[in-house]
Parts: sequence; structure tokens; C-alpha cells
Amino acid sequence: MAARILVFAGSSRKGAYSGRTADAAMKELALQGAEVTRLSLADYPLPIMDEDYEKERGIPENAVQLARQIAAHDAVLICTPEYNGSVPPLLKNAIDWVSRVKSDGNRALRPYPGKVVGICSSSNGHFAGIRAANHLRAILAHIGMELVSAQVSVPNAAEAFEADGAFRDERLTKGMTRLCESLIDRARAFSTRA
Repeated sequence: MAARILVFAGSSRKGAYSGRTADAAMKELALQGAEVTRLSLADYPLPIMDEDYEKERGIPENAVQLARQIAAHDAVLICTPEYNGSVPPLLKNAIDWVSRVKSDGNRALRPYPGKVVGICSSSNGHFAGIRAANHLRAILAHIGMELVSAQVSVPNAAEAFEADGAFRDERLTKGMTRLCESLIDRARAFSTRA
């Protein structure tokens, strides 16, 4: 049975480097036989995480829908940009809201604990979003996700992609192949798919 992998970027900006990295990951995962779902966080708008909001109005339906998506896949691949040396607010807010989801109707829904996850990062600078990737790794470990150690970080992202979306640097291509292999292997071994 093919591993089901959910892929998304931490930015919804048109032409975002994290989105281009997510597209490259999606292609590689499909080449390796995974069943890939690519989503955009822009399709799941959420208010800023606020416990008073949650108490008064409940968990937003878009957070529940994201939780369902995560639960329905064997693994997740998150491609993050770097904002001021850390994780962008769109991504952090989505992670925080989904962490509040404990049920879907009458059934328990815990999308994060034990879910296999991989990380890519990108930036137009030399450091390739590595600081954001490190912060994201700490956040995902804290919420109980099962992180793969392989990672792809794309430096100088404005020049990193060919017109067809492939990486120009063979090292990045090989890194993405390794990351996707690792993610698929771990997904098959540790799937918590609902």
C-alpha cells in the first residue's frame, strides 16, 4: 500500500520559495510511489490563536479540517520559510490551533502524537532558513510528532529553481531524494493514520 503523505508550505505568498520547495518535494514523493496531498494554508484561514476566542466560540472549523487532513495521512512534510530568524506566524498559528483539536464529533482526534513528519526550509539568504527549521523541529517534537532526521534547506532560493521547478543544485536534488525516502520508510513503519 502506498504511503499517504501530506505536503504544505508555511507561506501562502504567490511564488513563495517554501511553496516551490513543497512542489519539488511533492514531485519527488510521487516519483517514489507515495500518494501525495498538497494543501495550502491559505485555504484554511484561522484567527490568531486565543484561548478566550476558543472559550467563547470554540475551535474554528478550519482547524478541525486541518486536523482531519493530518490524521488521514501516514506522514506530513512541512516546508517553512524563515521570518526574522524563526517560524512564520501563518504556520505557527495553524500548528497551535490544530493542537487544540481533541475530537471530531464523537470520536477522539489527536493528529500530532506519533505522526511522522519531515522538514524543509528555504530562504533567499545563505543560511537557507535553517534557524526556522530548528525552531520548527523543536515545536513539532514538543507536540509529540515523530521527526525524521533528514532535512532539506534551500539557500539563495531566488536562484535555486529551474523553470520546471527542479533544483539547479544536484546536492539539493539528492537531499530531497534522501528526505523523501526516509519519510516514506518511516511513514510505512510508524503510521498512525486515522
